[in-house]
Amino acid sequence: MNLNALDLNLVRVLDALLREKSVTRAGEQIGLSQPAVSAALNRLRHALNDQLFVRRGNDMVPTPRAESLAEPVRAALREIERAFRPTTAFDPGRLERTFTFMGADFFSMLLMPPFAARIARVAPGVSFRFLDSAIGDVSRLLQEDQVDVALERPLEVAEWVSSVPLFGSPFAVIAAKDNIALRQAGISEGEQVPLDLFCELPHALRSIDGSMSGFTDDALGRMGRTRRVMLALPHFQAVALAVASGPYLAAVPRQFATAAAKSLPIGIYQAPIAILSPAVRMYWHARRDEEPPHRWIREQILEEVAALGFKDWDGIEASVSD
Repeated sequence: MNLNALDLNLVRVLDALLREKSVTRAGEQIGLSQPAVSAALNRLRHALNDQLFVRRGNDMVPTPRAESLAEPVRAALREIERAFRPTTAFDPGRLERTFTFMGADFFSMLLMPPFAARIARVAPGVSFRFLDSAIGDVSRLLQEDQVDVALERPLEVAEWVSSVPLFGSPFAVIAAKDNIALRQAGISEGEQVPLDLFCELPHALRSIDGSMSGFTDDALGRMGRTRRVMLALPHFQAVALAVASGPYLAAVPRQFATAAAKSLPIGIYQAPIAILSPAVRMYWHARRDEEPPHRWIREQILEEVAALGFKDWDGIEASVSD
């Protein structure tokens, strides 16, 4: 192709169309009118000798050629941005930006309140949104800039997603302080729930997709055992509330169990089976690796996690994971 027919604005339009799958939304993202985006698309089609996008309903579906260009184009734009980035020092106090995080209510409850207060002291122009894990695929949301940072367990993600481990998340068993079955069995808080009783009592679990099983059931299955999952809820806090007022046992992150026990009438127990709990990770799009505000907010997350002592639980071996 003739590179003289391709200017940087056309590359930006192509990148926006690949992200948004819509002429209107692409224009809004890069500050161009719908006719200007359509004209740029026509020039791209002529230069590349490919339709690039075909209409399907209200969306523009990329052709295989367009899809093959997605990551190279983003990488090229990322390098151009890096080359022309101002050399002035980054000042959080002057930052005006909204960051969008994604994760379980574990983070929205335990991490975000102290983290938001920490940031407000040094960067009063920064605001936050926190989306639930159930909203969708992490890679897609990062690619479309709907999410800046995802806080999740190990995931299968695209090769352009960067990540670092945050902390280990072993699980503990919780039950109501007045759980009759545990009291009659003479099981005190902090003790291990016998395997037979663990399998016999009803369980609640956190499930973002409605599944009635988790890693705990897989581990029990390898032993030829099963448990009675009677309640699946989308949030850890809902699980804790159900446990506090009902007959259920539940396996929740130990950090969450400790926090919940401070405000709810629940006791914490050891599980009769040990399951290796995967380390929670922080995910972001690689194009943000060197972006000063994004790099700064990631550093702040790591510092807050350390300050909260979440890493102190890394060495616990006996754990249960839902």
